[in-house]
Amino acid sequence: MNQAVRDLWPELDWIQDEALREATARTWELALERSPLSAEDLQTIPFTLLVPGLKVSFMAHKRCVVHVARDAALKMNAFFGADLPVDLDVTIAGAILADVGKLLEYEVRDGKSCQSEMGRYVRHPFSGVGLAMEAGVPPRVCHIIAAHAGEGDMVKRTTEAYIVHHADFMTFEPFRTK
Repeated sequence: MNQAVRDLWPELDWIQDEALREATARTWELALERSPLSAEDLQTIPFTLLVPGLKVSFMAHKRCVVHVARDAALKMNAFFGADLPVDLDVTIAGAILADVGKLLEYEVRDGKSCQSEMGRYVRHPFSGVGLAMEAGVPPRVCHIIAAHAGEGDMVKRTTEAYIVHHADFMTFEPFRTK
């Protein structure tokens, strides 16, 4: 795993399954290789283009989503046990990868974040799944990437996908209604 990905994602260490951890990191490596954005850009660009003037960075939002999803999965396992088991590794990997496609969907033009040509035609859930599949991410995690946004309303989400979807939206929607 390269140092830029390790620096962006200390939460990768939470993934116990080594193969899943490496595939998750490899997806980010591929995204950074193909993106017009740098790892440094991710620390400063807004996490969404839908809220004008937003100052919360892409990485602040993404890391928050991972923490919220992990904590929710731990609590669900504690309270529901065998009745609704949540795979922690799948949840964490899915949360880390949910917006990886935004590295292809966004670019910085004239110092301002905007939609790239790819982003005009292919939304990040789709490009994210493509990157993840190429990196060897298993289908259960690709499902989370595909289902985390509005596109996921068209499919039956797994428990882990519901957790990531809600962690993502609970840390996004309040900014839209501020």
